[in-house]
Amino acid sequence: MKNIFTLFAAIGFLFFCTSCDSKRVFEQNTDIPDNIWNKNEPISFEVPITDTVTLHNVYVNVRNAGSYAFSNLYLFLDTQYPDQTVSRDTLECILADPSGKWLGDGSGDIWDNQILFKKNVRFKHQGTYKFKFEQAMRVSKLPMIMDIGLRIEKQ
Repeated sequence: MKNIFTLFAAIGFLFFCTSCDSKRVFEQNTDIPDNIWNKNEPISFEVPITDTVTLHNVYVNVRNAGSYAFSNLYLFLDTQYPDQTVSRDTLECILADPSGKWLGDGSGDIWDNQILFKKNVRFKHQGTYKFKFEQAMRVSKLPMIMDIGLRIEKQ
């Protein structure tokens, strides 16, 4: 009887965890080796899109160490559409307030930020969208950036 209760509790917990984020269409984060992001090493994501009706929000996920030397992070983002056209955006991700206090969720020396890039986006084409991030800071090897990610959710 105890095993059945444990099984149902586990199934309930699993259901709860998967149903909490019903807005998410895509979310993936990529670790940066040795926490040093080389300017010549872009991070890419391929996202299959089937819904061309619903509005979406697009976020950039950034994980940085508390010893990161800057209060922001500049990025270039190339988006390749299913029809092979490409657009380029320059983003500034604010990671700390003017007093130097880290923004986002922190745990010890690690800080996670989810930064809204575009709101109310309607994807015009079905197919695979390719997103390529490059760090655009004034140093070729940027230390203490740990992960970069992309999240797309339904509005």
